[in-house]
Amino acid sequence: MTNVSLVTTFILTGLPHAAELDPLLFGIFLVIYVLTVVGNLLILLVITVDSHLHTPMYYFLTNLSFIDMWFSTVTVPKMLMTLVSPGGRAISLHSCVAQLYSFHFLGSTECFLYTVMSFDRYLAISYPLRYASMMSGQACALLATATWLSGSLHSAVQTTLTFRLPYCGPSRIQHYFCDAPPILKLACADTSTNEMVIFVNIGVVASGCFLLIALSYVSIVCSILKIRTSQGRHRAFQTCASHCIVVLCFFVPCVFIYLRPGSKDAVDGIVAVFYTVLTPLLNPVVYTLRNKEVRKALLKLKDRVVYSHSK
Repeated sequence: MTNVSLVTTFILTGLPHAAELDPLLFGIFLVIYVLTVVGNLLILLVITVDSHLHTPMYYFLTNLSFIDMWFSTVTVPKMLMTLVSPGGRAISLHSCVAQLYSFHFLGSTECFLYTVMSFDRYLAISYPLRYASMMSGQACALLATATWLSGSLHSAVQTTLTFRLPYCGPSRIQHYFCDAPPILKLACADTSTNEMVIFVNIGVVASGCFLLIALSYVSIVCSILKIRTSQGRHRAFQTCASHCIVVLCFFVPCVFIYLRPGSKDAVDGIVAVFYTVLTPLLNPVVYTLRNKEVRKALLKLKDRVVYSHSK
C-alpha cells in the first residue's frame, strides 16, 4: 500500500530569536544574500572573460561559485519571508520536496567538488611537470560531471526516503527550511530506518570526502616542504590556505548537525546558518581577497569597463 501524506502545507518556525529582532535580521541576511549572489556572479564573469584564468583550478572554482549562488538561493529567500510576515512561514508539500531535493543536491555536489579541488591542488603541487597532461580539459569535465551526477543521486535517495512516509500532522517544521531531520519528526510512522540512512548516507559521504581532502593536504604539505625556495613554499601554502578555510566552514557544521547523537532544533538552526548563509559568501571573499591572480583579473575587468564607458 502506498503511503499518502495528509499534510499539504507545512509551517516553518524560522530561526529562534526575539520578534523585535525581525527587521535587523532581515537587513543582515538580505545584505549577505545580495553580496553572495553578486560576488559569485563576479567570479563567474571574471574567470570567463580572462583567458589567463582558464585553468583546471579556476574551472572548478566556476562550478563552486555557481553552486554557492544557488545553494544560498534555495534557503535564504524563504528565510527572509519568515522574518517579514507570519504568512511567509507557510510552504506547500511540493515546494518542501523541491527545497529538500535542491538543498541536498547542491550541498552534496559541493561536498564532492571540494574533494576534487583538493585532488587538483595535490596534482598541481606534487606533479607540476605532468599536471597539464593529467588534468586535461576532458579530465576536468569528467570530474565535474561526476560530482554533479553523484550529488543528484545522493539527493534523490534522501528525498525519496523522506517523503515516502505519511505526514498527517502536526505540520510545524522546527527549522527555517525543509531539511530531513526536522521533517522526519513529523512523520506518522517509524522513522528509524530513515534516520539510519541519513546517518550513513550523509555521514559516510561527508566523512569520506573530508578524509580524502585531509589526505590530499597532508600530501600537499609534504610536497611543499620539499620546495627549496621560500617564495615557492609561500605561494603554494597561500594557494591552498583559501581552500582549507572554506572547506572547514562547510564541513564542521555539517558534521555537527548530521553526525552527532540527538538533535536540538534551536542549535541546529543556528549552526545551519554557517554553511547555508556564510559559506556561500566566503567563497567570493576568500578567493578574491586572498588570490593575486583574481585581484589582477578584477582590476583588468574594471579598467576595460571604465575604458568602454569613456569612449
